[in-house]
Amino acid sequence: MKIVDITVHKISIPLDAPFLFSQGWVYQRSSVIVQVTGEDGTFGFGECLCHGQQSPHLAAAFLEHCYREEVVGMDSLDVEVIWEKLYNKARPFGQQGIALNALSGLDIALWDLNGKQLGQPVCRLIGGRFHSKLKAYATGFYRYAERKYPEDAIEEALRYKREGFTAMKLKVGFTPEKDIAYIRAVRKAVGPDIMLMADFNACYTQAVARRIILELEPEKIYFFEEPLAPEDIAGYKAIRNLTSAYIAAGEEIFGKISIEKWLTNGALDIYQPDLCSAGGFTECKKMAAIAQAHNTAIIPHAWGSGIGLAAALQYIASLPPVPMSAVPSEQMLECDCSSHPFRTELINNGIRIEDGYIFVPDKPGIGVDVNIDVLAKYRVD
Repeated sequence: MKIVDITVHKISIPLDAPFLFSQGWVYQRSSVIVQVTGEDGTFGFGECLCHGQQSPHLAAAFLEHCYREEVVGMDSLDVEVIWEKLYNKARPFGQQGIALNALSGLDIALWDLNGKQLGQPVCRLIGGRFHSKLKAYATGFYRYAERKYPEDAIEEALRYKREGFTAMKLKVGFTPEKDIAYIRAVRKAVGPDIMLMADFNACYTQAVARRIILELEPEKIYFFEEPLAPEDIAGYKAIRNLTSAYIAAGEEIFGKISIEKWLTNGALDIYQPDLCSAGGFTECKKMAAIAQAHNTAIIPHAWGSGIGLAAALQYIASLPPVPMSAVPSEQMLECDCSSHPFRTELINNGIRIEDGYIFVPDKPGIGVDVNIDVLAKYRVD
């Protein structure tokens, strides 16, 4: 299908209650939604992830001033041709970061368009459906002004437990002493059967992370996410060998070349690519193949809007268990429970979450219908 237009929607809204994580305060939720129009008027949608402190204008600039002119007029089925052409164009000034962030949203939109044209969900176009539902782990646990911790975190964890979640991820990185006490308090409150994870958002040195991980060994943490900066591959390898917990990272690892370095160095147990930032479907399927070759599990990062979540579901549905077995490990996906007006309203509440599981949509494309009025409502110039 000939591509006749690419529209970039920059959306943002201030939060009624800003929240804090280890890298600072988040005052708004933003996103860049890419809309690709085919010659028959069909739309495909994708998302460029905006991290908590990231302006939507960054990825939008790449799309509007670097990529758009190259893609209009091409065939939407030539997804890999388009991907390689754009990556090569940006290589001298953007092999990772915003360049790949912008390319990710465009790639997702192309696959969504193709799926709609062919009447198939994207997972069927990129290998088939290994999973129809996934164990969801609740992400939240941000810090808010005027609240008390760990008391409010315990209340939040018990609420998720009542809602059916059996896995949840704590946001930490507020000094080793506070982190250790906080995690112990939540573990005591929820009991031993809840799967607990801890996300540091890359805030500690290897020495500090080592201390926290060793002191928390009795708490049976499932994985420690991003304890170190993503540049410290050697540090990740060192702490990986200290604990029975898994070491996870990936939201700041972009493209197949980057992940190859991590896995050949034995630095990760779990790789967490964000489809909306690491390269879209086209690149992330290659990254999954590299992870599979190293017998490394993938649990994608998913912190964007409903479009990003729908795309992540299609992606992970297409991934085989690693390794394949008669009783494989249960596949999981992040379920961001923090305040985000673009999560359900934008996709007309098109994703089902029930009893701690999230279900893969089976409609064509990424499986959800995008509400254009919501894009207009939250648009920023």
